[in-house]
Amino acid sequence: MATVVDSSDPKSNFPIQYRELNYLNCSSGWKSWFFTLDHKRIGIMYLIGVTCSFFLGGLFAVLLRTELLSPERVLMGPDSYNQMFTLHGAIMTFLVIIPGVPAAIGNIILPVMLGAKDVAFPRMNLGSFYLWMFGAAFFLAAIVLGGLDTGWTFYTPYSVTTSTAVITALLGVFILGFSSIFTGLNFIVTIHTMRPPGMTWFKMPLFLWALYATALIQILATPVLGITGLLLIVERAFHIGIFDPALGGDPVLFQHFFWFYSHPAVYVMILPAMGVVSEVIAVHSRKHIFGYRFIAYSSIAIAMFGFLVWGHHMFVSGQSRVVAVIFSAITFSVSIPSAIKVFNWLTTMYKGSIRFTTAMCYGLAFIFIFSIGGLTGLFLATLATDVHLHDTYFVVAHFHYVMMGSSLVGLFAAVHHWWPKISGKMFSETWGRIACLGVFLGFNLTFFPQFLLGTRGMPRRYYTYLEEFQGLHIMSTCGAYLLGLSSALMAATLIYSVYRGKKAPANPWGGASLEWQCSSPPPHNNFDHPPLAGDPYVMESVVYNEEIGGYVPVECQGDNKQSVTASGDKEA
Repeated sequence: MATVVDSSDPKSNFPIQYRELNYLNCSSGWKSWFFTLDHKRIGIMYLIGVTCSFFLGGLFAVLLRTELLSPERVLMGPDSYNQMFTLHGAIMTFLVIIPGVPAAIGNIILPVMLGAKDVAFPRMNLGSFYLWMFGAAFFLAAIVLGGLDTGWTFYTPYSVTTSTAVITALLGVFILGFSSIFTGLNFIVTIHTMRPPGMTWFKMPLFLWALYATALIQILATPVLGITGLLLIVERAFHIGIFDPALGGDPVLFQHFFWFYSHPAVYVMILPAMGVVSEVIAVHSRKHIFGYRFIAYSSIAIAMFGFLVWGHHMFVSGQSRVVAVIFSAITFSVSIPSAIKVFNWLTTMYKGSIRFTTAMCYGLAFIFIFSIGGLTGLFLATLATDVHLHDTYFVVAHFHYVMMGSSLVGLFAAVHHWWPKISGKMFSETWGRIACLGVFLGFNLTFFPQFLLGTRGMPRRYYTYLEEFQGLHIMSTCGAYLLGLSSALMAATLIYSVYRGKKAPANPWGGASLEWQCSSPPPHNNFDHPPLAGDPYVMESVVYNEEIGGYVPVECQGDNKQSVTASGDKEA
């Protein structure tokens, strides 16, 4: 790696120091960040923005749960409550979960995994980030300009008649849609054109397969959301009868348009997290991924099925019985590629040398939570049970088990897995595991009682409720407090490591994909020399080196090394 002379440290015993250049210190000043074309710095800015949005949306969630401690008023009135759950849902969906893994982690890791210097279109990449910023600004403006009380789905006809800042929020959604489309386009072109020699389609890391399938959804589905938002803006501004029945419109048409995007968007949220888990399980089990091609093909299958199941959100909207049966059958079919992934992850761990690192703990939490989310989805795909469970807390719990419990836990796994590569520092595994345990327990304590509330008839989005539901609501609120505190502990642990953590080796976990071949953090151009691509899951290609505290390629091992065995590893 390149070095630079640094003689600015007055405490040093040496007149001259040599500082290794990397993407974090190769240039300084705010302009070097806000006008950068480096995909890693853009990814860091995405990560910071997503994190701030996460804690803002989480604050709204904690306020909601506090209000629901009692069926009587605790903090706010019903109108404020409606605005709180709307803003919580909109911020978490459009500003956190959708861009979380693809835009933040994907931007940092994808080119390095490919052995490339950058994405195919660096300027478009920076433009995508600024579009995300502008979209987020419109959401913040909506909070100031009267709030938003339609629910994150913007259902008509209420969204046409309410006096809240619907147009402002819809403009934010429209702008965020362009950010998502440009990111997806960039990733597809990058994967097609910038793979190194030797990296065929079936030698790509499975995280890249997941990002590729996600990008296809972003490009094909997001324009529908943008057009729907524009139609709703036009109807509110010019009173044209598109969705409002009072003007001759059809509100069910809005639901068709919205869910044609929003159900594929579910897989925009979950597919990248699945790709992360494929990497985490293989690396931290020190074992070749089982069923590589099945996992790769299942990512594409999930993306395809995602466009065919939007009608299961509308079983009670009056659609014909034949259409409902078809949508129900296709929805059951989605479980097949999802189950393939879960079974292959479990088989990968079988007889592996599993290390319970923080990233691995989040990976295991993902499998547990996603399994519950997927299995409870089968009840909602069944016509007879969905009629009773529709618009109850059962749907809220299922949604959060898939979205928050799976997508965000996958993001947490990604951050901890690649944090040494991103920051160049090692975090405290002890505090990381404690935070992971708190997130896992807090999440399940928050949302599992909501399954029971739903089966007992508690409607979702209600400001008040019958006294018989109060005990389960109190449990759910206590879980939300634990989840919030654990998330804050996780963030504090990672931030602390930036300033006090020990220097990370290039390959602390023993991964065999290309990102572990460059230094931590990577240099500006990622690699000093073009890397050699091979099977990204041959864990025997690296061995632990005691001297550097990390893994090195077998051909580079020296006298001071510790070989990896099936019975255990020297943990970095």
